[in-house]
Amino acid sequence: METVSIVDDGVLAYGTQLPVQALSVRVSMPWEQQGTVDDMVRVARACDDAGFLYVAVCHHVAIPREPAEMMSTQWFDPIATLAFLAAHTTRTRLMTNVFIAAYQPPLATAKAFATLDRLSNGRTIVGIGAGHVEGEFDALGVSFAKRGALTDHALATIAAALTDEWTGPESSGEVGQRPRPVQEPHPPIWIGGSGKPALRRVATMADGWIPQATPIDQLPDDIAWILRERDRVRPGAVPEIGYHLVAHVGEPAWELPKGVMHGSPDRIADFANTRLGAIGVSHLQVRLFARDASEHCDQIAAFGAEVGPHLVRAQLS
Repeated sequence: METVSIVDDGVLAYGTQLPVQALSVRVSMPWEQQGTVDDMVRVARACDDAGFLYVAVCHHVAIPREPAEMMSTQWFDPIATLAFLAAHTTRTRLMTNVFIAAYQPPLATAKAFATLDRLSNGRTIVGIGAGHVEGEFDALGVSFAKRGALTDHALATIAAALTDEWTGPESSGEVGQRPRPVQEPHPPIWIGGSGKPALRRVATMADGWIPQATPIDQLPDDIAWILRERDRVRPGAVPEIGYHLVAHVGEPAWELPKGVMHGSPDRIADFANTRLGAIGVSHLQVRLFARDASEHCDQIAAFGAEVGPHLVRAQLS
């Protein structure tokens, strides 16, 4: 089975995680604590105007008290949020980063994504992950220990249902689903995660990879592992490879957190091209640091106008 590709050859595309939707300390900035739905819309529209490949949202249902100190309990429902944003944008794709497939029956997940793809006129990216908060699995009555097998089963079922109207195990008979997604044969399915099970799913079952917490120096080895496993199972498939970039375009008058890439657009583009594009990364998930929604939108515009046109990548073989 060939992969569904949405990034042109030689292009290093870029997207972003939507602010306000999730207030985890790991993925949010201080201004988001007072952020509003209007701020989410402003950022999504700014990405639409600036040529961002996608805006992405996370998926959690109910956070236990212990991890809530770091994760918060604010996680807007991903499908509802992206469907709402579909009405406020025209070009940028709408991605889950990531949807935890084990949390509900896979046919229900396929129905939600097919509907989103129809409502957005073919702009959905189906980002799937296995999940990591054990107490959340317990609250939902889902086995944490079996999440890997549940995710594999869900991926196969979701892909089949998004590809064909009629699907289902022979033992119970086929069932049909409409509306059908706009994208054919199906919306791209990307896998989030950094462990070997996630890499295996990228190589054998999916159209792309969204690394999470993968050190940059480990990335070439992980890409090579994916390609070796791909050659064993489905030669010729070329999954989209992503990576994260934390940046601020220009030199701010305020102190940035340690590790934020900043400076001239040329400096940021050179780093992205030489460290990421050169090894075949096809899309950057850019986290742009700002102090409020207006500055965030300004950073999006600057990245799209001054950095994006200079991003290039090598092709995976």
